[in-house]
Amino acid sequence: MLTRYMAGAVMARTGDEMSGPALLVTGLAVTGSPLLASSVLAGLTVSAAVGGPLLGVLLDRARRPGRVLGWCLAGYAGGLLMVAGGMAGQVPGAVLVAVAVVTGLLGPALTGGWTAQLPLVAGPGRLARATAFDSMSYNVAGLAGPALVGVVASAGGGVMAVLVSVGMLVAALPAARGLPPAGPRPAGGEEGGAPGWRAVREEVRAGFRAIVSNGVLRRATVASMVSCCGLAMVVVSAPVLGARLSGESGHGALLLAVVAAGGLVANAALSGTSRWAGAQTAGTAMPVAGTAVQAVGTAVLGAGVVVMACSQTYWMAVVGAAVAGAGEGPQLTALFAVRHREAPARLRGQVFTTGASLKITSFAIGSAVAGPLAAYAVSLALLAGAALQAVAVAVLLVRR
Repeated sequence: MLTRYMAGAVMARTGDEMSGPALLVTGLAVTGSPLLASSVLAGLTVSAAVGGPLLGVLLDRARRPGRVLGWCLAGYAGGLLMVAGGMAGQVPGAVLVAVAVVTGLLGPALTGGWTAQLPLVAGPGRLARATAFDSMSYNVAGLAGPALVGVVASAGGGVMAVLVSVGMLVAALPAARGLPPAGPRPAGGEEGGAPGWRAVREEVRAGFRAIVSNGVLRRATVASMVSCCGLAMVVVSAPVLGARLSGESGHGALLLAVVAAGGLVANAALSGTSRWAGAQTAGTAMPVAGTAVQAVGTAVLGAGVVVMACSQTYWMAVVGAAVAGAGEGPQLTALFAVRHREAPARLRGQVFTTGASLKITSFAIGSAVAGPLAAYAVSLALLAGAALQAVAVAVLLVRR
């Protein structure tokens, strides 16, 4: 069951990682300007802040949450097809952005919504190692997605890259629908029983209260948002840094691939470490262990970004990217471990999808700020990203 879960997660998340670059390439090819494509991409990400909590309610109420995930995957794939087809058919930009906003509501299902179902698949005894593997699926997707877009777009164009992205999402449908059923739900939470707006509002509030009222979960969530904002500055700055150091902006995409590879290697090493697995399940020691690993990972990520900012050669930037990835991977695994442990079982879906939507929104904010900074000085944008990692570490370590 875990193997099937992981295969579906990798497929879905790779398709998701492909979707943004594929739409950017398509829009640029059709219009000759990045304006339409960037507007569509912004619409696809900004609506996650609304979609995450609502998806969490649906997942927490469903007796078969895998079916809800399946419908979300199908809807996301359909929305991408409509946007890509609209670009090729020169549909007005406002319509395409509106479709992207509606499609983006389903985005958190591919990240937090899927991860929230991991306890149904792994069980308590294997949850720690399964969490590390699940985190690795993000690294694999981050490594494979942009690379696939580059290869497919070069051979068949941007629309073909979108079609491959959609194919990945569709391929994940059987794994989503095959997820095991959830345990007993509260009254009114059975699948098929559509709740009233008042009930949905109360459950959304309950999900936010679960995050805010729990000190460990609150610090982990806020720190992940700040860190993700800083990571967005690295993503925006990488092409500029690559062009400055090597003369080729495409080499900046390779830096992002190195970050993803560093996270994959670090998580692979940790998943095989018995001491790491023990720390994840050590009862009262877990809050300290989870927070410490997240803090150390964030600090290492920041150190790698500093190296990138100070790079005078391309290979020095590659080393910085590898260090950043070595921190980002364990940081994400520790965040998932904290959520699995601290989230109430009846609100787990909301905690994960709300956390995912907050991170996506933070990434969008970081991207918007990074653009002008990188245009002025790429090292300034990277140092700002490193400073945000330091703030995230402070959030984790300072108890309030």
